[in-house]
Amino acid sequence: MEEKALTPEQTQEVERQLEILKRGVVEIVPEEALREKIEKSVRTGKPLKVKLGMDPSAPDVHIGHTVVLHKLRQFQDLGHEVQMLIGDFTGRIGDPSGKSETRKQLTDEQVKANARTYVEQYGKILDMEKATLHYNSKWLSALNFEDVIKLASQMTVARMLERDDFEKRYKSGQPISIHEFFYPLMQGYDSVALESDIEIGGTDQKFNLLMGRMLQEAYGNDKQVAITMPLIEGLDGERKMSKSLNNYIGIDEAPNEIFGKAMSIPDELMVKYYELATDLSMDEVKAIAKGLEDGSVHPRDAKMKLGATLVRMYHGENEAEEAVNYFKTVFQKRDLPTDIPEVKWDGESSVWIVDLLVTLDLLPSKGEARRMVQNGGVKLNGEKIEDVQLQVEIEDGLIVQVGKRKFKKLVR
Repeated sequence: MEEKALTPEQTQEVERQLEILKRGVVEIVPEEALREKIEKSVRTGKPLKVKLGMDPSAPDVHIGHTVVLHKLRQFQDLGHEVQMLIGDFTGRIGDPSGKSETRKQLTDEQVKANARTYVEQYGKILDMEKATLHYNSKWLSALNFEDVIKLASQMTVARMLERDDFEKRYKSGQPISIHEFFYPLMQGYDSVALESDIEIGGTDQKFNLLMGRMLQEAYGNDKQVAITMPLIEGLDGERKMSKSLNNYIGIDEAPNEIFGKAMSIPDELMVKYYELATDLSMDEVKAIAKGLEDGSVHPRDAKMKLGATLVRMYHGENEAEEAVNYFKTVFQKRDLPTDIPEVKWDGESSVWIVDLLVTLDLLPSKGEARRMVQNGGVKLNGEKIEDVQLQVEIEDGLIVQVGKRKFKKLVR
């Protein structure tokens, strides 16, 4: 039966959705199929199923992770269904990489506890009541060996070696275990089991997303559309945002920490952060970009707005306003903040500077404390400390400062 042509109103809605969903996207494979799926959804009123695969280990969400989450929220706002897939079965293998070892297997209790953490943190961006949570052990653990052979027969070794990390390891003579080939196969099979219409991931996940398309076709299903999002650079302006590289902004960090880190973003990355990591409209983002280009907007003012926007998104309007005022007080006026946390000191009257910094939880280890002192990042009552062997004489009201944003006042 021939489908009816879309009404002018329906055509307008399709174009509206496409304009929103293309924001910040690197690639849509294939773009025409996305249009067709949206047209069908608009015509029938049936929402699209949009999949996001997630690591089973505990999340510690930073701004880099939120790029795909904002895209998912756009799908939700347009009436579509988000499928949150916890890879508790695939996690037993781990996403193959020459950089890391196969991860330690988690217990069912750990996986479920981590899933609750996902719901809590992702819920700051997504409407979790409009998302469905799935565990891929439900269908992958049910496959028998015959099923696994059938799954493996859908892919050649040559095609598998096209995956970037496999190719590099193969050429460099690094070992590749056969079971590692099953990771992209299983991730692709997840799309078969969930009958996903669309899957979203970073550009580093493109091979796995396309595997879902290929396996859906092999199993007689409609093929999903793969949407890749950019990997956002961290505060160093060069490498992908990562906690291990300490170039990240965590969404659970304190408001002043988020704001202060935002102020250190390289000028050339500001517009990218606005477009990919905030909820501002594209018209607002374009106005900021134009202002930066023609000089009518100062980079410092754009960063302050970015910092305030990020704090508002994850902590609220009041906290954003307070973070702006804190920054102006401490950094623009060069004054000490008025709300420095006080610590009751019951220890020795004379203490090694390194021990003091660790005891006050200003730095996590003696090694990092040493480096911070040596790099000139520690002050006592506003005076820079450069002697890593210094014995600090504790006095009532002593203010210990690490970096630009961490303060403690000792009270005896």
